[in-house]
Amino acid sequence: MAEARIRRGGTARLTRTTGPRGRTGPGRGKPGKRRSWFGRMLHALPVSDDTLQRMASWAIVGIVVIALGGIAMLMGVPATAGQKAAEVAASAGFEVQKVEVRGVERMDELPVYNIALGQVDRSMLSLDLPKVRYEMLKLGWVKDARISRRLPDTLVVDIVERDPVAVWQHDGQLHLIDVQGVVLQSVSTDAMPDLPLVVGPDANRQTAGLNKLMENAPALKPMLAGATWVGNRRWDLRFQSGETLSLPEGDRASATALVNFARMDGVNRLLGRGIVKFDMRDPDRFVLRLPQNQVNDKAAASAEPQPQGEEG
Repeated sequence: MAEARIRRGGTARLTRTTGPRGRTGPGRGKPGKRRSWFGRMLHALPVSDDTLQRMASWAIVGIVVIALGGIAMLMGVPATAGQKAAEVAASAGFEVQKVEVRGVERMDELPVYNIALGQVDRSMLSLDLPKVRYEMLKLGWVKDARISRRLPDTLVVDIVERDPVAVWQHDGQLHLIDVQGVVLQSVSTDAMPDLPLVVGPDANRQTAGLNKLMENAPALKPMLAGATWVGNRRWDLRFQSGETLSLPEGDRASATALVNFARMDGVNRLLGRGIVKFDMRDPDRFVLRLPQNQVNDKAAASAEPQPQGEEG
């Protein structure tokens, strides 16, 4: 028979004591109540009921946060919040105040500083680094650039410079160019660097081809003073000793002619002997042009009467 017991103190509560309770059904809960397949699956997991309840609560919270974020994006709230965060960061000192430029040897650094410090939004949090890099790449000297932040207020700019290989003369102007023909900067006649001079319209775009051509005659390359791109189809090479070599059209034909000339110069020392021009445009002919005074002297010598022998 069950006992009725009254607790002392506080509110009286009638409790009933019975024997130990055990499972009476296939699962916990009321006797005889069967669980669904989902309930049986959860029951089989090696976690407690409290853990399952917490996981479910966090899942619900996550779903709510994602939903609110989607609504906020549709209403433009993140942009506003991001702008406000950038303003707060700038006011706290996280704003571009210094620019550290690395890798510069020849170019003027001032345009780099102007781009880095000329941004409308200079907050370190919202600074558009790809945009800054894009503006840097517009500078003639800049082959590549890497932009990074160094908190709290420094922008680090790593520059890869282009290498100048020639001076391009066109329309009375002189420009320093790289092997791809990119104009690096203007130069004056008083400050001409010790580089070959390429002359003619679009000659700058043919500089890579000229370099490849001269690789066929490495002994002549250091002697090259300049080259003229003639008719947008062929080269006239000018050497430091003053001679000009006219090459034929076409990469293969010009390379063959240059190799033959280098071979003849190695045997007969053609350069430095006062010859004005070598013409190899015709593969079957090798034409030399002498200075005018030597031509006149030879013509006069051939016109003089030859001495006659005495009659015996």
